[in-house]
Amino acid sequence: MTMRQARSTVLLALAAAVAALAAGCGGSDDAAPTTDTQTTPAPSALRVGLITDLGQLNDDGFNELAYNGLKRAQRELGVKGRVVEAKSAADYVPNMTTLARQGYDLIVGVGFAQGDAVATAAKKFPGVDFAIVDVDQSFLKGKPANVEGLLFREEQVGYLVGYLGALSAKRAGGSTISAVGGFKEPPVDRFIAGYRAGATAAVPGTTVKWGYSQDWDDQAKCKELALNQIAAGSRVVFQVAGGCGLGALSAAKDEKVWGIGVDGDQSFLGPHVLTSALKGVDAAVFLTIKSVQDGTFAGGGNVTFGIDQEGVGLGKISPRANQADVDAVTAIEQKLARGEITGIPTTVK
Repeated sequence: MTMRQARSTVLLALAAAVAALAAGCGGSDDAAPTTDTQTTPAPSALRVGLITDLGQLNDDGFNELAYNGLKRAQRELGVKGRVVEAKSAADYVPNMTTLARQGYDLIVGVGFAQGDAVATAAKKFPGVDFAIVDVDQSFLKGKPANVEGLLFREEQVGYLVGYLGALSAKRAGGSTISAVGGFKEPPVDRFIAGYRAGATAAVPGTTVKWGYSQDWDDQAKCKELALNQIAAGSRVVFQVAGGCGLGALSAAKDEKVWGIGVDGDQSFLGPHVLTSALKGVDAAVFLTIKSVQDGTFAGGGNVTFGIDQEGVGLGKISPRANQADVDAVTAIEQKLARGEITGIPTTVK
């Protein structure tokens, strides 16, 4: 099975691959995004609080995937969930504190920017379990034992989209591709580092440009950055900037070059989206909730999701893509899954 199959299949495969984390039980409920944290869930069910980062919950990517993981846990595991959308970074600790005082069993922080807040809240409430997406637990202040880091091998899927991007650029008569990042953070740079490595492996001599919008939300900023890259010769633009990055994909459409989505499958935006670099945030959140429910949540370390667990992979490939290029990247995908390609860089300067 390849990463381009239906998203539901990817999630099931990921769950099976890491089944040691938990076994399940049934139930249903629906979460609603809210900033009101005054209602206390029923004490008989596991209570889970999800703190979004500053991006919009319906960003067709990172935050929305985390929310989908919580909703899946509500449907399949019968947990009680609450989503709190932060309006500023100053909200993180107060929101986590409120949830902890209300007796929530697990609090999940979504995004690198919440690392310090999780460390602070976890120290204050050692009896509450915390998980943080995209942050290495060992990097947190005090290395709290009640925190689990949820990490991904973004460099692997970055390698795949870079490989396909370079082949597609060459076929279009170009030798330059680019990436629009949000902020210079480790998970963003892992995507970009892999993208550059895959591109140069596919077509030696390919030029890879990248820049950071310093924003996760303002699509105009990412669109302007992408337009500048396209003007400098880029034939493929990889967005790694959340909701802001949708502006980069809009620029690719306007200028009739390829765009590459991130986190979720963004092929719905049109056939100009060559593919997307999928990141199983939804599955990671679901499995973490499951582990708390089953009593197998460890804390004090990380769980890392790579291509071999189908935690990262390719989204749908545009019907306009050349089939020979698609076949080539599929072969590379299989080599990555078998561990035949290693040493992919994880940082860029």
